[in-house]
Amino acid sequence: MRVVSLVPSVTETLLAWGVVPVACTRFCEQPDLPHVGGTKDPDVAAIVSVAPVLLVVDREENHREYADALAAAGCRLHVTHVTAVADVEPTLCALSDAVGVPSPRPLLAPPARPARRRAFVPIWRRPWMTLNGQTYGSSVLAAVGIGNVYADAPERYPTVTLHDVTTRHPDLVLAPTEPYPFSQRHLAELQAVADDARVVDGKDLFWWGVRTPGALQRLAAQIAS
Repeated sequence: MRVVSLVPSVTETLLAWGVVPVACTRFCEQPDLPHVGGTKDPDVAAIVSVAPVLLVVDREENHREYADALAAAGCRLHVTHVTAVADVEPTLCALSDAVGVPSPRPLLAPPARPARRRAFVPIWRRPWMTLNGQTYGSSVLAAVGIGNVYADAPERYPTVTLHDVTTRHPDLVLAPTEPYPFSQRHLAELQAVADDARVVDGKDLFWWGVRTPGALQRLAAQIAS
């Protein structure tokens, strides 16, 4: 099947299943595959030109206007939407049916653990942004026993200040390597919020799919260390 994936985590999952997309985005980190723009600004003409049988898009990753334009151009869309660890297994089953491969084995994702500590998770800098409790990343944290200090925020991705963060008294800061490329050099600034500040793999925190079970294990081990 000729599949185009505009979702990095879907591209990773398809390749693990032996399904090689005919094209993907430049953010899918697959330099050997043709690229058709970014997740937010795909090249509609380039996608149509490769004549996909199926185009995989995501409500979180991709803008509706481009999905509508591609549907109008004759592309058959498969839409994913994952906001919690519990969504991963049914989403993968539906994706496997759409691309014609056997249903994946159950992920056996663990239930959320009682929160032992509470974390601030910056996802952007200048301005500082974070995530609320209705997001996949927050669900991943809950699965490894970490509460989100902004779980109650009304916006899914609120803009915050470090001063406001300190008033919520997080026990630690988990700075992911994406979407903003946080690294060790940012930790001194973040330690003004909590002494325990660490960099974590953004893919493990935000990419759902075949990596989910291993991501939970890796994050739990890193946070416990």
